Amino acid sequence: AITTQHHLLITMASLLALLREDNLKLQQVAIQKLNTIVDTEWPHLADDIELLEGLATSEDFTEQKLASLITSKVYFHLGEYNEALNFALGAGDAFLISNRADTYVDKIIERCIDNYIEQRIKHEDEDNSVQIDSRLEAIVNKMFDRCFDDGKFKQALGIALETRRLDIAKKSILHSNNVSKMLAYCVDVANNLIASREFRSRVLRMLADLFADESLKHEERNYYGQAECYLFLDDWRQVLDILNTLIKSSEDDTLIAYQIAFDLHDRASQHFIQNIAKSLNPPQEKTKPVTNLEDVDDDVAMTDVSDLPQDEQSPIYTERKANLLRILDGTVAIEYNLDFLLRRNKADMEILNNIKNSFDKSSILHNATIVSNSFMHAGTCVDRFLRDNLEWLSQATNWAKFTATASMGVIHKGDYKRSREVLAPYLPKMENPGATSVYSEGGALYALGLIHSSHGGEMTDYLTNWVEKEADLDHNIMHGACLGLGLTAMASERDDLFEKLSGVCYLDNAVSAEAAAIAMGLVMLGSGNDSAFDEMHAYAHETPHEKVIRGLSLGMALIMYGREEGADVSIEKMLNDKDPIIRYGAMYAIGMAYCGTGNNNAVQKLLKIGVSDVSDDVRRAAVMNLGFVLCKTPKQVPRLLNLLAKSYNPHVRYGVAMALGIACAGTGLKDAVDILEELVNDEDEVDYVQQGAYMALAMVLMQLNEKSVDENGEKMGEKTKQTRDTFEKVYKGRNLIMKKMGAVVASGIIDAGGRNVTISMHKNGHNKMRNIVGLMMFTQYWFWYPYLHFLSLAFEPTAIIGLNKDLKMPEFKFKSNAPPSLFAYPEKVQTKEKEKKKIGPAAALSITKKKQREEKRKKNESGEVSPLTPFTPNTAITDTPLPASTVKHSRDEGKMEDVDQEKKKKDEPEFEILENPARVTLMQLKHITFDVDEDRYQPLKKRPELGFTLLKHLKAGETEKLVELKESSSGAIDENEPAPPETFEWDDREEDLELPTSTTEA
Repeated sequence: AITTQHHLLITMASLLALLREDNLKLQQVAIQKLNTIVDTEWPHLADDIELLEGLATSEDFTEQKLASLITSKVYFHLGEYNEALNFALGAGDAFLISNRADTYVDKIIERCIDNYIEQRIKHEDEDNSVQIDSRLEAIVNKMFDRCFDDGKFKQALGIALETRRLDIAKKSILHSNNVSKMLAYCVDVANNLIASREFRSRVLRMLADLFADESLKHEERNYYGQAECYLFLDDWRQVLDILNTLIKSSEDDTLIAYQIAFDLHDRASQHFIQNIAKSLNPPQEKTKPVTNLEDVDDDVAMTDVSDLPQDEQSPIYTERKANLLRILDGTVAIEYNLDFLLRRNKADMEILNNIKNSFDKSSILHNATIVSNSFMHAGTCVDRFLRDNLEWLSQATNWAKFTATASMGVIHKGDYKRSREVLAPYLPKMENPGATSVYSEGGALYALGLIHSSHGGEMTDYLTNWVEKEADLDHNIMHGACLGLGLTAMASERDDLFEKLSGVCYLDNAVSAEAAAIAMGLVMLGSGNDSAFDEMHAYAHETPHEKVIRGLSLGMALIMYGREEGADVSIEKMLNDKDPIIRYGAMYAIGMAYCGTGNNNAVQKLLKIGVSDVSDDVRRAAVMNLGFVLCKTPKQVPRLLNLLAKSYNPHVRYGVAMALGIACAGTGLKDAVDILEELVNDEDEVDYVQQGAYMALAMVLMQLNEKSVDENGEKMGEKTKQTRDTFEKVYKGRNLIMKKMGAVVASGIIDAGGRNVTISMHKNGHNKMRNIVGLMMFTQYWFWYPYLHFLSLAFEPTAIIGLNKDLKMPEFKFKSNAPPSLFAYPEKVQTKEKEKKKIGPAAALSITKKKQREEKRKKNESGEVSPLTPFTPNTAITDTPLPASTVKHSRDEGKMEDVDQEKKKKDEPEFEILENPARVTLMQLKHITFDVDEDRYQPLKKRPELGFTLLKHLKAGETEKLVELKESSSGAIDENEPAPPETFEWDDREEDLELPTSTTEA
């Protein structure tokens, strides 16, 4: 009997023999039979692969396509996927993509799409002459058809975006069951996954057109997404049209306009917002808000304005426009943020007092304590610590005085109305600048910039007046004026200010020119202005001052913010420079240009330079900027930097610490904390490595308490407590100054903003320009301590603040579906009472003892008990055992305490009701639901977000109850100030008091 296997071998040999025949019909029969058994008998065909290739390439063979398919399958099983794809493309119609469960088909399609993507990118980006293989395109098109037939529109959209087929992307959106949902999904993909800025712009332009498609129903139109697209495209005119259309429409649409305005204030550049504001409110028109309907005509007041189209002369339109302008210029946001930060201020003054008392004379630690205080009270307007320690504060001299005065700007950040009033004692006088102290006056101008950062207005003009003095002004004051002007005019792209600052820079004073160079970059932030870049690059080779070169290099990096591949030419010019300071700036240019993109080329470039450059400064900066590039994917950063954390070079290790702090800020990631703890315990005990690790730990663990968990569910409470204890141990112990400084500043960072802010670089996939710049400049404290204050620009209040149509705070409740202890404030430091020294009994005269014995005898005889029971060392310690009942009672009390604690844990609710305005941490946000007051208020955005949420009032006839702003928000009164004593009446009658008989009793 012939076995099946032998039969197959005989059959295979017969079929191969038929293939070698010259008879075409015999070859056709053989090839058709081989196609049915190739998946199992491919090993026997592998030796005769050349025979199959010959038939596959023969134009005379009628079954050429089938021969190509068989050859492709043999190569597939051999693992030669490129050859398999090549012959599969030759198979044409014989290659059927409808075989869904076929591993061969899936693999070939995967390789086909990869090759098609590569060809499309080369065709569009590199060389348009590159021809796209029509056979590849045919298979990809079949794949798209298959997706549409199966209703897998998201899959088709994803492949279309990867292959850069906007025609298919548009088709997948319009043919889907939920167009608005697909549009929102595409916006998210475009902002977070598309690497090429140029192609991303084309996608967003297409999406913007689809958002404006008139075929969409009004309720389906996503105005938020449309505005986001135009924001990225820097098309402020289109955003203006959207806002104007909405505020002329119904009341509900006006709320949408307000919400978009809040988003613009949060993310857009000053240049973008100013253009919209000027168009809304031309100079000749002075718009005043309508505060009540008494100012409106009776006919209009009686009309239901919710559906009334508004023309530009209508008082209702005027009111809405005025409200829109107040949102755009930051007036509304600042007012409520200041109120929230003061209302919820939980700064622990005991920590600051402990820090202040931990050292005697050290200008560095004195300076660090002032900075720590400013971080701890950032934005709260609470300067009680400074006022209570004026004599101690006066110890600051020279540049330390500059930093101390500038710290007022951090504390009063955003207090636009009172900034000049608060800083009046320190600001220079126009008629006599420098009359008090040039350092204090310069610091005050810097403080104004910190308060008004990105919201210059009149303050920009005030600071410009000082910068125009140029050579007539002391260079220390000019230093503060330039920094202040750069901050207030950030991203305004004003050529006149750039020219004025360049005039200061060309004076070539090392102090003022450095600040002017950085301010030039701040004014042109993100503009990509080639002429400004070239001018700064040329002067960097002319000046002999390293400080000025560094300032110019950082300024050039700021100009390239967000330009991505558009900055590559300028970056290469800086990278190829012989001067290490300019190469140092190139690292920041990469970090700023590709911030948050996760671009592979940028990451590889930084990693290569981080381990190869001859300059330690350049290597340190390269590793640090990995944190900026990867800030949107913090979980990847610890894995990437794990090996670099063990580098022999301490500058690289410091860079790792700061990169982790930047990318993982506020996440509490255990992997990041583990690496930072290793750096804290640095084997070489390099002080600046430990300093950076302390600060980075504080940034990562912001707003975590003793019961917190990180994003992966890892318990971080114990590590948070240990970190806080470590800070205290370091600044109280005998350690190197730089190490102690790191612990002091870290103590302020971890409790920043009264424990109500976090460091945030992006929101919903959108970069926050001001915050990123603040972090970048903060890292420059390595060279200049006053730059520490820039970190305050990155602080974001972690609050949900609900506003109604009148931009007032109504009483509104929502739910946090998690135990309250997970996101509660950290416990405050307990004040330790000083132990009293034990003093022996006081010496007594014999006559005094005799008198005491006589009094005691009389009392015993009369049966009276002395009202005072003196506590002396003789009576405090006794060898007499306690009664058994007392011991039992104390044990029972201990058990009861344990039971109470267990009961407390079990009794903790599983949720918490929060009231407007509420503190909500980043990790708490996913637990928030708006289902408490859902019958009264409906948030415009269904997904909870930190910041301002517009609320639609559902009960039209009901009077809204409003939350009153705290009066102290404008008066800077500390919420933790102890209450005054209760009223009492003084009784001056003399009483007979028995004097103590010993010092201990006293």
